Formats: sequence, C-alpha cells, structure tokens
Amino acid sequence: MTIRPNAGVDLMIPAEHHTPAAAQRHILLLDDEPNVAKALGRSLRREGYQVEMANDAGTAFTMLKEREFDLVISDHLMPTMTGLEFLKLVRNRHPHCMRIMLTGYADMQTAIDAINHGEIYRFLTKPWDDLELKVILSIAFEQLDLERENRRLLALVRTQAQLMARLERENPGILSVRRDDQGAILLDT
Repeated sequence: MTIRPNAGVDLMIPAEHHTPAAAQRHILLLDDEPNVAKALGRSLRREGYQVEMANDAGTAFTMLKEREFDLVISDHLMPTMTGLEFLKLVRNRHPHCMRIMLTGYADMQTAIDAINHGEIYRFLTKPWDDLELKVILSIAFEQLDLERENRRLLALVRTQAQLMARLERENPGILSVRRDDQGAILLDT
C-alpha cells in the first residue's frame, strides 16, 4: 500500500487558546500614594480590567500568593522597597506575570536598570497618558498571550516526543518510515 504525501490528511492540533477580554485580565497595582492608586485604578477599570490595589510591598506579595495576576504595575519610589526591588522579586516568584514600573522621578539609569535587572516590560512616567496606557496594556497582554501559547505548545511537543519514545520502546521500528523515489510512504501488506 502507498500513501502519498499531503493526500488530503490534515493533522490539526485543537486550539485551546482564546484571548481573554479585558474583564478577565487581573492587574495588581502597587503605589504608596492613595490618590495616584485611585486615579490609575479608575483608568484601568474604565477599560474593563479587574484591578486590585496595594499600598505597600508586603500587602502586594500577600495578594500575589492568594491569586494569580496577569500584570503588576508598581510605583518606583516607595518607603520600604523600591519598585525595581519589588518587581525583581515578582519576576523571580511569578515569572509569567507581566511587570510595568510607574514613577514620577524618571531618570535614564533607573529605566535601564528596570529593564535589564527587573525584566520589566515597560517603564512609564507620572502623570501617565490614558491613551498611551491603554495601548501599552493591549500590547502587553498580546505578548502575554503569545508567551502562554508558546509554553502550551512547547508542553504539547514535549508530551508528543515522550509518547513517540514510549511507542518506539514498546514497538521497535514503529516510527521507521520507508518511502519510494517520489516520497510516498511504503507500507508492508
């Protein structure tokens, strides 16, 4: 029996990935200035995001332990810990969470350190522009979705490789394929 390549056989992997709506996005906002946190929270909620706020790093870490957040936005200059220190720890403890730093005191070295050492997605200055924030979050969540899909596909490939290795161990030669000169698969009958 001969099976021709691409003879109407489609190998499809079911997609379990659906882009969540803004209402399904969970954002943790850390800022020690209540008025700033409230204003930013209002801007984010207006876009439909689920927002939780903390006014110190300890509270934020507790919240991160209790639930999963898609994104963390942190002020930089705070009394007990800088935003850079906080976001470095978030990266280490919750590597799949996007991180954005917000500050009213932007200098080039802080921005460079934030990006290089904290692997922070973006560095924003106060006062923020609502339209810019909306665009940045949209792009950040698109990247987050791509990273999640890549992890899902990598896990699927690893599972398939393990399955193929097991099949080959249990049925030696099952993965061997003989082809004719034209590339058609040859089967013993």
